[in-house]
Amino acid sequence: MPKPRNVTPVRESIVDAARTLTVTTGWAGVRMGAVANAAGVSRQTVYNEFGTKAGLGEALARHEVDRFVGEVRSALGEHDSDVRAAAYAAIHRALASAAENPLVRAVLTSTRGGSEELLPYLTTRSELVLAEAAAALLEWTGERLPDADPAALAFAADSVVRLVVSHIVRPGGPVDETADRLADLAVRLFLMAATTR
Repeated sequence: MPKPRNVTPVRESIVDAARTLTVTTGWAGVRMGAVANAAGVSRQTVYNEFGTKAGLGEALARHEVDRFVGEVRSALGEHDSDVRAAAYAAIHRALASAAENPLVRAVLTSTRGGSEELLPYLTTRSELVLAEAAAALLEWTGERLPDADPAALAFAADSVVRLVVSHIVRPGGPVDETADRLADLAVRLFLMAATTR
């Protein structure tokens, strides 16, 4: 996945250090000096790059959104024309990533009563994740189902993403089984969009 613009190696190492510390100690326990030490830079460099701890928190939240959506795109990209296989791969990757990554889980559950808000900045990112993940799914399916009704396809992609997020917030079973059932449902929604016109 290409790096976003304005991400220098120094900036990236600082965000990675902040991420590691956040997972270990929680955002409230993260100190700019500790981030600087972990990243191998001066404290002043951290302030120069992000301004404040809030600025660092925003960058970390954006990093997690990009990582999560990048994983969804990557899973879709592993399948050329098999919509069912691509849907399963993307859904499975999203469910597994959220289960393994406390920051991704915080992004997706913070506005839904998540048990721990690791970053207060994540509360504004939940809708962003939904929109960007749906856009990735819509882009992929739109290329494979070019005759589908665009509005119906957009609704299908958004619905699939929201269903996946609901299973992240309240898991209903094993990841493999959930991904399998949601992939079946996704295919039905996409095929309905393809026959709407």
